Amino acid sequence: MSASAEQPTRSASGLRLATIGGVPVYIGRSWPIIAVVMVVTFGPQIASDRPDLGPGAYAVALAYVVLLLVSVLAHEAAHAVVATRSGYRVNQVVADLWGGHTTYDSSSARPGASALVAIAGPAANAALALVAWLALPQISGDVLYLLINAMWLTNAFVAGFNLLPGLPLDGGFLVDSLVWRITGRRDSGLIAAGWSGRVVTVLVVLAFVGRPMLNGQPPDLFNLIWALFIGSFLWVGATNAIRSGRGSRLLAGIRIDSVWRRAATLSARSSAAQALALRTSGPGGTAVVVEDDARNAIGLVDDDALRAIPERSLGSVAVTSVMRGQPAGWVVEATPGQSIASVVSAMQSLGIGAVPVRGPDGRIDGIVLAGDLEAALSRGPASRT
Repeated sequence: MSASAEQPTRSASGLRLATIGGVPVYIGRSWPIIAVVMVVTFGPQIASDRPDLGPGAYAVALAYVVLLLVSVLAHEAAHAVVATRSGYRVNQVVADLWGGHTTYDSSSARPGASALVAIAGPAANAALALVAWLALPQISGDVLYLLINAMWLTNAFVAGFNLLPGLPLDGGFLVDSLVWRITGRRDSGLIAAGWSGRVVTVLVVLAFVGRPMLNGQPPDLFNLIWALFIGSFLWVGATNAIRSGRGSRLLAGIRIDSVWRRAATLSARSSAAQALALRTSGPGGTAVVVEDDARNAIGLVDDDALRAIPERSLGSVAVTSVMRGQPAGWVVEATPGQSIASVVSAMQSLGIGAVPVRGPDGRIDGIVLAGDLEAALSRGPASRT
């Protein structure tokens, strides 16, 4: 997929550069921090090695930063393309302080597809490293040779480093996919890959700090700072993976029908009076979901808005006037005895607090509210079937 040409725009994610197959690509607001650090770090080194460049050494360092940005975006774009081809809804690609990330809805993820998405990023960097390495013998200019040499070394390192077997690195997703495939449980994969990530974190920090000590030298301050920076990123990502896996395991023990409220559906052509009748005639706590003519759920009746209408006026007010519209995909298709995990995934990905459940017969019989789910979790094992 090729990037479409468009003017850069700003958003909460940073500066939008382009789109790849409809996926927005951003430079995060934190990226300039990395750019400044790298120019300040490598500029003096280049000036020392090549005093003939003078202030131009910093321009070379800046050019290297741009090449690094290209490498990061190629890595993340590869994730995005493969994720899209695997049927996932990709939201955005961002280059930021931590390198970069691609966000997509993985609620329908499968072990094989997850492994393909994970391997795509390092594969893109390996391809860039190979191209740069093959181009080196053809380079005549010293400065250009320096940049292309750095290009292949950096991409080779990024490809190899990302394949280390622990989350949040791409190699960790491969561990996750393998354990998931063997056990049939995503939570087991996340927990295993998280603990593997913690081991990788310790080894990486030891590589930064312990290697010079083995040679009888004190650790370099710069290496210590980078060890803390990278180590904290890896440790937090690994810890979050373990928590996510444990949370998924907990959710797997909660049935949908243990926390849902009864729900009734009403046509968008109906009145507020009909909504009130459904609300009061059904079991206590019955929610009213509004459907369009194609039986797509488009919103949820707001009780406060319904009560605010004088009783004599209810018949003349459309139900859509007392409805809170909801995003596409907010309804989950499941049976009452299924795990609540798919409902929680919908809540998290869409940022909503109410998820109707449509059964195999096509009817919406219940709705899960975030407050009820939190209460069930807080009650502990007694609330689970």
